[in-house]
Amino acid sequence: MTSAVFTPFLLPCGASLPNRLAKAAMEENMADEGQIPGPAILRLYQRWAEGGTGLLITGNVMVDGRAMTGPGGIVLEKNSAIAPFKAWAQAAKQKNTQVWMQINHPGRQVYAAMGGDVLSPSDVPLDLGKHSHLFGKPRAMTHQDIEQLIQRFVDTAVKAEQAGFDGVQIHAAHGYLLSQFLSPLTNKREDEYGGSIENRMRLLIAVIKAVRAQVASSFAVAVKINSADFQRGGFDANDAKTVILAMNTLAVDLVELSGGSYESPAMQGSTADGRTLQREAYFLDFAKDIAQVATMPIMTTGGVRRLAIAEDVLTHGIDVIGMGTALAMNPSLPNDWKKDEQLSAHNPRVQWKDKTLSAIATMAVVKRQLRRMGEGKPPKPNASPIFSLISDRIRIKKLTKRYQGYLAR
Repeated sequence: MTSAVFTPFLLPCGASLPNRLAKAAMEENMADEGQIPGPAILRLYQRWAEGGTGLLITGNVMVDGRAMTGPGGIVLEKNSAIAPFKAWAQAAKQKNTQVWMQINHPGRQVYAAMGGDVLSPSDVPLDLGKHSHLFGKPRAMTHQDIEQLIQRFVDTAVKAEQAGFDGVQIHAAHGYLLSQFLSPLTNKREDEYGGSIENRMRLLIAVIKAVRAQVASSFAVAVKINSADFQRGGFDANDAKTVILAMNTLAVDLVELSGGSYESPAMQGSTADGRTLQREAYFLDFAKDIAQVATMPIMTTGGVRRLAIAEDVLTHGIDVIGMGTALAMNPSLPNDWKKDEQLSAHNPRVQWKDKTLSAIATMAVVKRQLRRMGEGKPPKPNASPIFSLISDRIRIKKLTKRYQGYLAR
């Protein structure tokens, strides 16, 4: 009997996903010089395509090279050379896989050491206790900044389509810029972009409409939002429902529900407001509630490592199951499940006393697996968190130097 997980799924734009499994975006930080995709990222995506995942969503591609989540990030702007991106799309689309580019602006979540332009709806800096100094001080965006930002999302989406990607995912989760507008903790504006949730979501709605107007109707436009920020007084499940209701009237092909931010890394299973998440499928309770008001397909990501859990997610009215870490630990997990339904992917979560350091170390372990695959090696699930963290810091230092040269040019 074939599991429902391996049945195709038709999207509103008319494209068909070969199965219900998606590789959710993970920040690879593996750009070549000039912040472009190179051989390492091509090898990585080819590996995932061969592993049997139906939809591959790239790690976040920046709409503005002056604002990056990390110094090894990929940038796609209006005047970027398209050939490297065509090669990336081609590598990812082997085996009938769909590939979408996640497009993003980090807002205030920019490391101070990198420099660049640190924007936010308001000038509220990140609060990570003793680690707060690691991030740049944001400036509040002007109306001109907002107009330019909308255009940048459009430019990047149009270029992604030209390069052969099947769609884009607009990143409005995890405390990045569009998510900062949605949250009352970071959005203290008193103009039409602040105050009520209707005002706070105005920018996201404008970006979706502008992108949809400039790409083909067969090109997927998806959105990633938080089911909640998991911070007291932050964006919550009721806010998420209001945003979904507004998106129901737009041609959105898929909404991915996640949660958290740098201040509250719920996407790794830990929260700042003390709420406990399920051990697997972290956001399922929120997603099934929100899915009841959504007319577009819904995807949820966070902590899925076993086929039984993936099947359970589908029974709750969720259409697509996102996996990140599980596919970093085993890129062939979907194909392996067809042979062994009991197989579970390794969970690399680091649990040290310092929560911020634990979150950074967990990410370092995951990113190390992505780099190994980019080098043509298999993942090493039991990698040492300390070694991964130290080698990641050394690597980031080198990449930061290279990125500062890019900025200067």
